[in-house]
Amino acid sequence: MKLYALIVAGGRGRRMGTDIPKQYLEIAGKPVLMHTIERFFTYDQSVEIIIVLPGDQLMLWDELQEKYSFNIPHEIVKGGTTRFFSVKNGLESIDSQGLVAIHDGVRPLVSIDTIKRCFETAEKLGNAIPVTSPADTLRILTSNGNASVDRMQIKLIQTPQVFRTSLIKKAYQQNYLPEFTDDATVLEKTGERINLVEGNRENIKITNPEDLIIAQSLFTIKCDL
Repeated sequence: MKLYALIVAGGRGRRMGTDIPKQYLEIAGKPVLMHTIERFFTYDQSVEIIIVLPGDQLMLWDELQEKYSFNIPHEIVKGGTTRFFSVKNGLESIDSQGLVAIHDGVRPLVSIDTIKRCFETAEKLGNAIPVTSPADTLRILTSNGNASVDRMQIKLIQTPQVFRTSLIKKAYQQNYLPEFTDDATVLEKTGERINLVEGNRENIKITNPEDLIIAQSLFTIKCDL
């Protein structure tokens, strides 16, 4: 079965507080996005990698590839006004049946085991979403104030979210809704059941300055991915 990795890297770095978008910040000797691409290439060199970037960042990406001698094969697709439309643009570049892993460009610490579980489960069941359990005690706001929540009933959602291409391409024909916070919610709206698999706790999304410090530390200690 043909495998795709659709990596969405449309960040502007506003929350990071830097002039350079977060996906291009350097950790462990190269930009975050390059580490992310390498995870899928390491998993299976036959995976067709598609990178979705803002149109005004294409030249910067070319410059970075030359600077870091980065030569992993990939296709570039221009992003849209929101993540929803960026993913939709990326999906439109896929013209074969198979499985597509939709992944955040700023999650460079996804493990090979997580990628493998997601692809294998999606091949059997149509989709697979990696999750972890929260370690902290949780409370929910209510009309009376707040109340405790059984954290064993709560899951933290990660990427890659893997789907049969036919299912997710059809799902993205829907009109955009604010409730579409990830690809699973888009598919779920069509009536499909969402399948959860184990993710890896190191698979953080680099969004804030402290996330960059954590990621750098994990790479420094050569965390077993």
